[in-house]
Amino acid sequence: MILTDPFQTEEIVPHMTKKRVLTGYRPTGRLTLGHWFGNLMNMRELQEAYEAFYFVADWHALTSDWADTSSVRKFTEEMVLDWVAAGIDPAKATVYRQSDVPEVAELTMYLAMATPMAWLERVPSYKEQREQITDKDLSNAGFFMYPLMMAADILLVRGDVVPVGEDQLPHLELTREITRRFNNTYGDLLTEPAAIIAKQGARVPGTDGRKMSKSYGNAIYLSDTADETSKKVMSMVTDPARKLKTDPGDPDICPLHQIHKLVGRPEDVAEFDRCCRVAECGCVAHKRKLVEDLNDYLASFRQRRLELAASPDYAWEVLADGAERVSPVVDDLMSDVRRALHITAG
Repeated sequence: MILTDPFQTEEIVPHMTKKRVLTGYRPTGRLTLGHWFGNLMNMRELQEAYEAFYFVADWHALTSDWADTSSVRKFTEEMVLDWVAAGIDPAKATVYRQSDVPEVAELTMYLAMATPMAWLERVPSYKEQREQITDKDLSNAGFFMYPLMMAADILLVRGDVVPVGEDQLPHLELTREITRRFNNTYGDLLTEPAAIIAKQGARVPGTDGRKMSKSYGNAIYLSDTADETSKKVMSMVTDPARKLKTDPGDPDICPLHQIHKLVGRPEDVAEFDRCCRVAECGCVAHKRKLVEDLNDYLASFRQRRLELAASPDYAWEVLADGAERVSPVVDDLMSDVRRALHITAG
């Protein structure tokens, strides 16, 4: 079954000769304006050029949130609604949930048999997150093994390419090393994925000037209402050196201005840049203009999301369809792997 986006007039069937791209998100919170400019736009472009597999990584969420799993299902549903409302097309991209593909766990186990522990210990983000995330217990084996599960996600669909930022290259290189070791041992079974260095998305500051992050409590969420967005923008910090309206400001360091550049008309942004530098306009007026422009920018997304959410089962129908479509791809790979490991006859 191929789902059609309710906002399209024609059904679009994925072109099966394209190279495959895979990427996923952990459902650990609502998506923010930072996600929109950081990766969602890339995902929309990739679904046009590749056979796209986009998955909600709910098992990956458990590696860090194992002690409280109460929100994983809720955030899974919200993520799918955000994706589709943002332009991810379930008719073009296979959108599925990680836990609907039990073979992820099976292949993770097989990969673990051939992967030295030292390879996992050297993953840069493992030690970094253990040191930086102090409000969660990350001593569990699942967190230690998440790079293996990440490799299984990619290899299960014979992913040709994976979009990554430069800081994520070590993760993909580990997958490539595991693939070579596995293939050298059991035969040429797994596709060694290549990296697509993701187009650098805009850095979106949060309401307090730091990088926008749900963990900082400074995020503007895509699912926020117009009123919620307005309250957050009006509370934003601006150029700290501009204490009075008569003080000239520096838009280059103002978080308010950085967001306005992403959503406002160039001529409006240029005018606020000018008048801020010569103290002809105040920050309150600029905030009000950003509220207007940001709400206008998100209006069509919000309308689409409301219409999708009006069908309570829509997100789960998308995921069920995606699970059905990814199943033969996974079965094809796992049949070969099980035979090579003499789990099944062949």
